[in-house]
Formats: sequence, C-alpha cells, structure tokens
Amino acid sequence: MQFLSKANAKVARAASLKNHWEGPTDGPRLQKKKKIIFVAADLSDPGTAGVFASVREASASGGWETLPIDCRGRCNQGSAIVAQALDMKADGIIMAGVDVGTQAKGMAAAAKAKIPVVGWHASTKNGPTDGLFTNIATNPKEVAQVAALYTVVDSNNKAGIVVFTDTSNPYLHAKSAAIVETIKQCEGCKLLSVEDVPLIDAHIKMKGVVENLVKRHGSKWTHAIGAIDFYFDLLEVPATAALIANNKLVGVAAGDGSPTAYKRIRANSLQTATVPEPLSMHAWQLVDELNRAFSGAEPSGFVSSSVHLVTAQNIAYDGGQKNTFEPGNDFRNHYLRYWSK
Repeated sequence: MQFLSKANAKVARAASLKNHWEGPTDGPRLQKKKKIIFVAADLSDPGTAGVFASVREASASGGWETLPIDCRGRCNQGSAIVAQALDMKADGIIMAGVDVGTQAKGMAAAAKAKIPVVGWHASTKNGPTDGLFTNIATNPKEVAQVAALYTVVDSNNKAGIVVFTDTSNPYLHAKSAAIVETIKQCEGCKLLSVEDVPLIDAHIKMKGVVENLVKRHGSKWTHAIGAIDFYFDLLEVPATAALIANNKLVGVAAGDGSPTAYKRIRANSLQTATVPEPLSMHAWQLVDELNRAFSGAEPSGFVSSSVHLVTAQNIAYDGGQKNTFEPGNDFRNHYLRYWSK
C-alpha cells in the first residue's frame, strides 16, 4: 500500500499542468544567417521530424538555413555522418537521436574546425558531454518510472506486463531498464517478458513477437509498456491487433508523444497514456544553445525538472488539442524576448 501511495503521488505530479517557465531569462542576441545541418537518426520518426520542423520555426527570425541529413535508422552504424555535415559547410550541427559515442572521428573533426555540435538525445546525459556543446534530453529514468508507475496504478498492483524496447538505442535501453527496475518493486505485478524489437525492422518482426507472447502468456498478459509510442502503432496493425483482441491490453508508452499516441489516448483505444517529449520547446532550446556557442557564451544549463504524463483526463491541455505536448509556459516569447534585444 505504501508503494501504491507513492506511485499515485508521482503519477499525479506528472499529470499536472506544465505552465511554469523554468528556462533561461537572458542570453545573447540571435545571430543572423547561419547554416545548420540537422543530422537525424530517422526523419520518419514523428518526434525527430517534429524537432526538425520546430528548429526551422525557431530560427526563422535569424534567417537561418536548416538542412537535413536523414540516416533512416542507420546513423549509429557508421562514423562519417558528421564529416558529411562538415562537407556541407555547416556553421553548426544538430545531432538528433544519433549516439554521439559512435561519432568520435567526426566530433574530433568538428572540434578542429571549431564547428559547434549540439545534441538532442545524442546521449543519455544532459549538458556538455562527449564533445557536444550541450545535449538536450528528457531524463530516461524519470520518464520510465512515470510510465511504469502509471501502469501499476491503472492495474491496482495486478498487471501482467510485457515491455517493448530497442537495446541498440542507448536512450531506449536506459528507459526499459528503469521500467523493469520499477515494476519489480510492485509485489502484485508480474513482469512477463522484455522484448528487444529493434525499431529499424520492428514492422517486420512485431507480428511474430506478439504471436509468441500470446501463446506463452495468454490472458495473463494484461499490460504493455513501450519504450516509445511506435510499438503501439505496430500493435494497431489489423493482423497484429487480431492476435491480442481477447487480452484487452492496456498500453502505456515511455515517450515520445506522437500524434498517433494522442489519438489512441483520446479514443481510449489500446494506449491509455504516454510520457511525451516537449518537441517544440526542445527545438527552441537547440537554437538557443547553438546561438550561445556562436556568441562565445556558455551553455544555458537548462534541464526541465519534471516529466509530463498524458492521459484522457488531461489531454486537452498543454498542446494536446494539437496532438502534441507543448508546455503552456510561453517558451517561445521567453526566447524571443532576449534574442531580439
């Protein structure tokens, strides 16, 4: 009961309105006419695509040009991607979802050329790391705990849980490890399985994985936790959905708040909650951090202190009407205020 009480309290905090600005209130004026290369792990991912679009929006007042390099899920398999960005005469580079640890040679070349590189989920750590001017990431352990605790609360300590993850992605792996750690504290819950389904070929493998899970666990499988919303896109495919129809699964995602996740939550269809990324706010921070690097200033040090849980009860707030998480903290005007001083 004590564990359930603490779980309820943390879930309630995560579901509260996010209307308080915690970020910087001062910084350098926005520099003009910069060329930014946006290295994307996979632009077909709605989260990465959302950040790219919002980087363009945020930098428009400075006349910045933002061009993409789309790795289509294979950035971490090669080390020449930063060199390609440098060949494109970048003034600055954003690495989005690309593990900086796989890009040591390119990062060294960028440092030698004095081209700043900022990361969005390029590491599991926030702030300056591995040659990045700074890295922006939601805390994977916090995200995972909220998703897992919501599942505990929703099931009243009685969930039979399967976790879907991709251990080749350090950020998703960190989330699923924390999910498992949290679920093990729930005495009445049963962790049935952790399924490692790499995102790059998940659309091919998911049906077979689910078929096997249903055979092994039957009606004992009541809840699914995905390290990312995309797994529920795959569970919704008719052929796969038919396999789990009798289970009446409850799905919860530890990110990243895709439009399809919002639609499922609103319709009470398979997925009941997600812990989304503030994609637009992160994008505006990416521009701000690059501008600080161009201006010879230090990184802002801004790390949002709390994650957000979206359910049917609060989906109308903090950007939910647009099927995305946009904190109601007026972040755009806070940045524009000192960028235009």
